[in-house]
Amino acid sequence: MTAVDSRAPERRGVAALYSGNPRAVMGRNWTAAKTTNLWVMISGFFEPVFYLVSMGAGLGGLIGAIESDGQSIPYAAFIAPGLLAVSAMNGALADSTWNVFFKMHFGKTYDAMLATRLGPLDVALGEIGWALFRGALYATGFLVIMQVFGLNLAWTAPFAIPAAVLVAFGFASVGMGITSYMRTFQQMDWIQFALLPMFMLSGTFFPISTFAEPVQWFVMALPLWHGIELVRGFTTGVVEWTMLIHVAYFLVMIALGIVFTTRRLRALFLA
Repeated sequence: MTAVDSRAPERRGVAALYSGNPRAVMGRNWTAAKTTNLWVMISGFFEPVFYLVSMGAGLGGLIGAIESDGQSIPYAAFIAPGLLAVSAMNGALADSTWNVFFKMHFGKTYDAMLATRLGPLDVALGEIGWALFRGALYATGFLVIMQVFGLNLAWTAPFAIPAAVLVAFGFASVGMGITSYMRTFQQMDWIQFALLPMFMLSGTFFPISTFAEPVQWFVMALPLWHGIELVRGFTTGVVEWTMLIHVAYFLVMIALGIVFTTRRLRALFLA
């Protein structure tokens, strides 16, 4: 009697990458969030809120109004959309970097997932989708706070939510791929090392026109600057065709990030 091979047939082509079920990954994350770290997830929302209170109400009382796009607006209304974009970025990166790092190296979650019918594209889209949900949650809550304090200056402010989701999508898709190269907790600090100057220089707290021209060009190459400009345009009512450039920037970032992350997962777990 010959032994029966119980292994599933090897999948090739697109089937090896994608089974059409990224929602299974998101469902697993939702279950884990409800049972273990829901409050940790919610607590991450408050960091930009504290910045808004301290910088907007505190420093804003000394600065008063600031010139932006040819109009004079209260300082708090200037920094609030920047912090909204930062909130979406932080929410997305929290899941696509540190949580992915733990699942990859300690929980061995992806080894188990990819031993099923799930492919690396399912895992990538599921994890990015969950990070996107967290970023959207942070952005929505922050926009509500802006509305309460009268910092939304135009009827177009609700469009800042899909703009913030686009920002979260871009950072999540790239963040997961970058995290796949990290091997230690110390290396994960490099991500924060890159984020801090981007957060401080990308026009969050002051117009980048205060910089020398070469520095301005450098800042305009950073993704957070594009996100802040896109969100600020909606909350202040300065809606121009040039905002499509910011949208295109993130669409390219998302496409490259998904391809990058999928290839990394395939190389790490299916090689």
